[in-house]
Amino acid sequence: MLSARSLFQDIIDDDESFRLFCSVAASGEAQGGWENARIAALVPDSRRYLAPKITRHGADEDKHGRIFLGLLRGRGLTPCEVPEDTDYTALLERRGIGLSHHKLRRDEPLTEDDVVTYLAHSRVTEERAAAQMNLLTRHFGDHPDIGRAVRMIAADEDNHLAYCHEELLRLAAAGHGRRIQHALRECALAETAVYRDVSLAVMGRMGRLLGWPRAKSAVLAGGVRAVYAYERAGGWRRMTTLEMPVRRNALGGPAAPAPGFA
Repeated sequence: MLSARSLFQDIIDDDESFRLFCSVAASGEAQGGWENARIAALVPDSRRYLAPKITRHGADEDKHGRIFLGLLRGRGLTPCEVPEDTDYTALLERRGIGLSHHKLRRDEPLTEDDVVTYLAHSRVTEERAAAQMNLLTRHFGDHPDIGRAVRMIAADEDNHLAYCHEELLRLAAAGHGRRIQHALRECALAETAVYRDVSLAVMGRMGRLLGWPRAKSAVLAGGVRAVYAYERAGGWRRMTTLEMPVRRNALGGPAAPAPGFA
């Protein structure tokens, strides 16, 4: 019987599939760390209060990258090259979602509109990340090898999502509401397509590494496409709602350490 738990169990039990999984995850987190560091350095004076929180966001992403690399080292493995079709962050940028690396490499202050773009992009992608890590926590939070790492990253992703909600609501109250809703919708629709494409690419590679039967691979690909159809039909709207989080100022302090990984 196919289930999220059985599929991921297959992946973590095999060195090569685990190597690909951790390499893809570590690469994406490292990119996120760099992007947030640059945004913190360039945030406009009108929103300088955000700089420490953006810095913390980036530090968390860097930490997650080190955690995934630490999981590889614990198995005596080294990272592999990340295939282009599995690079979620780069594929979103190619679709014009978020702040481009070209803009972030320039030493020019960002605008308030850029801050809205950054936070809307983060709100959508952190929704996906939090959901994925909460799923892993349910199934593998007590796993002897990866459980602690999964729980640590999941807690951070929940904080990131809370931070995005709070700061977008603050900007909406300052008069940016219409722009925020447009940015959230644009990003959510693009993200669902990128997530589908990356999921298909990752599942295809995992299937080849693990020798999945053609029928199993076809069922999994059909499941990915069914999720996309649901999201395209209206499921994307969950990524565009804003609610004041229970935990306020979720990124108001330094990043928590990751002893044993970093």
